[in-house]
Amino acid sequence: MRNFTIFNIYVAFSLLYLLILLLGYETLDLFLKPVLIPILGFGVYLYRKFPTKNALLLALLFSWIGDVILLFADIAEIYFILGLISFLISHVVFCVVFNNQIKTKARKNSIAFGIGSFIIALYLIGMLSVLLPFLGDLKIPVTVYASVISIMVLFAFNGFFVWKNPGNKYIFIGAIAFVLSDSILAMNKFYAPIERNSFLIMLTYLVAQYLIVVGILKLNPKKTE
Repeated sequence: MRNFTIFNIYVAFSLLYLLILLLGYETLDLFLKPVLIPILGFGVYLYRKFPTKNALLLALLFSWIGDVILLFADIAEIYFILGLISFLISHVVFCVVFNNQIKTKARKNSIAFGIGSFIIALYLIGMLSVLLPFLGDLKIPVTVYASVISIMVLFAFNGFFVWKNPGNKYIFIGAIAFVLSDSILAMNKFYAPIERNSFLIMLTYLVAQYLIVVGILKLNPKKTE
C-alpha cells in the first residue's frame, strides 16, 4: 500500500511540475526536477525484494544524475555530453533489467516481432538521417546513444510477447515514451525549435519512467497479490 501511496505522490508532483512548465516557469526546474525520480526510486526501495530490484534502482539513479546534469546544459556543451552518458548507462541497465524478467510464455509471434523490430530500426535510421548533418562533433555520441535506446525498446518489445499482462504493456509503452522524449529533445536541440519543448520532453519522460517502474513491479508482484 505504502508503495502506491508514494507513486501517487510522484504523479501529483509530476502534474504540478508539468503545470509549472506549461505556464512558462521553466526557471523552477532547478528546484523541482531533481525531486521527481528520487520519489519513484523510494517507492521501488520500499517494495519487497525481487531479482532485478537493485538494477532497477541503479537505472533510476543514473537517470536522476542525468536529470541534474542536464539542468546545466545551457552553460556548456560538456554538461549535455555528461548527461547523455548518464542516460546511456541508465538505458544499458534497463536492458539488463528487461532481460532478467521472468518469462511466462514459451514462444512469441516471430512475424509480429520481426515487423516491430524493422519499424524500430527504421525509426532509428530515419532520426539519425535527419540529425546527423547538424550534430557536428556530437555525431558519434548521439549515434551511440540513439542505438542503445533503440536496443532498450527492442528488449521491451521482446518482453511484450513473453512477459505476463499487464506489466508487459506498461514497460513497452514506457519504453516508447522514453524514445519520444529523447527524440523531441534531440529535434529541438539540433534540428529546429519545438514549441513547448520542455513540457513535451518532461511529459513523455515522466510517463516513461512511471510506466517502466510500475510495469517491472507488476512482473514481480508481492506474494499476497
